[in-house]
Amino acid sequence: MIHVSRAPEFSSCGNMNSVSMRTPSHSRQRSHSYYILEDNKDYGVQTQMVEAYLRPRSRSFYEMSEPKPDCDVGNSTRCSPLSKKESSLLQDKVNKKEKKEGHGAGYRGTPKKAKPKPNMHSQSRELNGKGNLKSVSMITISELDNWEIISSSGMKYGQFVDWEKIDPEAAQRYQQILKSDQQQLKTMAREGFWAMPHTLRAKAYYHIIHSIITSGSVTPDRDIYYELVKKLFGEQKVSTHPVPEYMEAEEIPRYCLNKAGLNSVKKILLCLGIYFPDMNFCPILPELVSLILHFSQDEAECFHSVCRLICYKDPNKRYIDQTFLTYRASCMTFGDLANRCCRGIRKLIASSHQNLFEFYSDWIMWIFADLPFTYAIRVLDVYLLEGYKVLYRVALALLSLYKVSVSSRVADVEDFRTDMKSFVQNIARHCTAEKLLERSFLIPMATRRQLNLLFNANKESLMQKGVSIHQKRQSVATEDFNNFTSSVVTRTEMRVVWAWIPERFALFSPIRLFNTAEHGRSLSSFYSHVEGYEPAVLIIKTVDEEVFGAFLSTDMIERRKHDSEGLAYFGTGECFVFTLRPSMERYQQAMVNIMTPVTSTTTLICPAGTPQDPSYLTVPFTAPSEEPMTAKEPMRPQEQEASMFIAGSDRELIIGGDGGHALCLQEDLVKGYSEPCDTFKSIPLCKGHFKIQALEVWGIQNSISFSHSIPSQ
Repeated sequence: MIHVSRAPEFSSCGNMNSVSMRTPSHSRQRSHSYYILEDNKDYGVQTQMVEAYLRPRSRSFYEMSEPKPDCDVGNSTRCSPLSKKESSLLQDKVNKKEKKEGHGAGYRGTPKKAKPKPNMHSQSRELNGKGNLKSVSMITISELDNWEIISSSGMKYGQFVDWEKIDPEAAQRYQQILKSDQQQLKTMAREGFWAMPHTLRAKAYYHIIHSIITSGSVTPDRDIYYELVKKLFGEQKVSTHPVPEYMEAEEIPRYCLNKAGLNSVKKILLCLGIYFPDMNFCPILPELVSLILHFSQDEAECFHSVCRLICYKDPNKRYIDQTFLTYRASCMTFGDLANRCCRGIRKLIASSHQNLFEFYSDWIMWIFADLPFTYAIRVLDVYLLEGYKVLYRVALALLSLYKVSVSSRVADVEDFRTDMKSFVQNIARHCTAEKLLERSFLIPMATRRQLNLLFNANKESLMQKGVSIHQKRQSVATEDFNNFTSSVVTRTEMRVVWAWIPERFALFSPIRLFNTAEHGRSLSSFYSHVEGYEPAVLIIKTVDEEVFGAFLSTDMIERRKHDSEGLAYFGTGECFVFTLRPSMERYQQAMVNIMTPVTSTTTLICPAGTPQDPSYLTVPFTAPSEEPMTAKEPMRPQEQEASMFIAGSDRELIIGGDGGHALCLQEDLVKGYSEPCDTFKSIPLCKGHFKIQALEVWGIQNSISFSHSIPSQ
């Protein structure tokens, strides 16, 4: 007989409790599963009975499985205890099996030696068919961690238990989940309705994921997974394969999975790579598969669930970026959001000469690779219902917490990327999982449609930089300040300004369009050199050595398009004003109505300054008023105030028009003044009235030939 001790031995595994069961000398050491557990809020002690060669899983109160054919309830002889003779025959069979596998009589559960790994060079040459001897990263799939104990019963733990009577509250909650609509489920997810017990979360995930409509594509079912597994691995105990190309790193997160669980993650990742050959860059997939596997019945269910997320095509509610182009565009979109929500952190990183673009490229990995498991699954609860938008929220909340943490120790930070990673990994010192989500949903956020507009604009700018949808990965060249010279700002100050402008423009290097020393002091000269370019950065240095300016998101040619007696305002919510000396600060409208579509009177311009079709957007952040507003008109209602960004005539140029002008320049470009302005929520940018020592305007340079053409109207 095989004896299993009822007294478990406890061993530490990360920050989770796992159970080590004593086994007799002729059995393999037991593989422990995360799926079967006593309901413990700290994810505590877990025990299970495991059937040979099957992934163990606890019995749920939601379903009852039929007894195995070889253990018919009606056939007592098949399920009765073994006689001494039967037991002796069974022991002989086990001993012969172990002897055949190379284990002696003294074998006590030590795993058998794996077969020698095939030569990696030979494997690489065989796979690519080119005779290339370059080393290829490999994934090894092994079945050595599975049970090989022969048992007279295939029954699962808890088969005869009515779980609804043991845990009626969880059963009632599950029924409530099934009856809830999408909006109710979103509220439940945010509140942690199915956070415990874990069997309830597993059933909730199954219900939510299988409710996702994948229009226009066929989601693979369980049978397809079994076919892929058979094709890839056959009957081999050990199988070696190249790491899927869509993975950025070779590491697979463990979370609370055992060795068999990690093995299953590898198999699923390889099958996903085969089934989705066009998916060439998806660094979050290993983490996502690992998390979902914790709450899946088996590998096939996990594979099917992830496939549904990959196949979802609604652009306003995305789940997974599958190419390097879309991944980078998402990073840039997050950077734009962070530019408004966490302004201070951008200035810190830019001032330290570290790459801001690379810092934000890690944003999604803060959630799916660095957050502890208990935090990650709470984010996953909401992510499955709300898609990408909630990831932006959580990452912004993490960034705002990091800003508070790093502000007092900036001088000690050598690498912000590494420091941020460490901060997220130790987030429990600063915030609970529930507080993190609560903080996330307090952040003002654009609508899904508006976020999608910005995402597409960022994607277009990347394509102008030469990034194609078919590229697996590429380092994107960003701005170059090595040859930057200016009589108004230093190189470091310009880096800070470039960190403030939208990400799709910050990809490109600045090019000087106008300066008073070269082009003279008049608004007519200013307009002639600046019109036709969008966007532009205006920077002023006064005789008192004060330096300040404005980001003009819209082409100055717009001033000609309104027939009104006064000054006509134009521009978008991306406009902002700033100071560089004596202090650095940016003033911009709060994130309200972040990106409404441009009006028919707005010409869309690409970074090179040439007209572009509407798929490339210099996207307004607020709805413009139907009638052009003039500088002589009284204060408008709040919904119209947001449009008062820029106004220009032959006599003056005004930036910000509500409650005072943030910046006003006279016709001769000799004098001007600055006032508190409600448009940007700004204080005076200088002492008030000022005399101009020098004035410069900078545009955006990219790889396309620069054309100084006036857009057709």
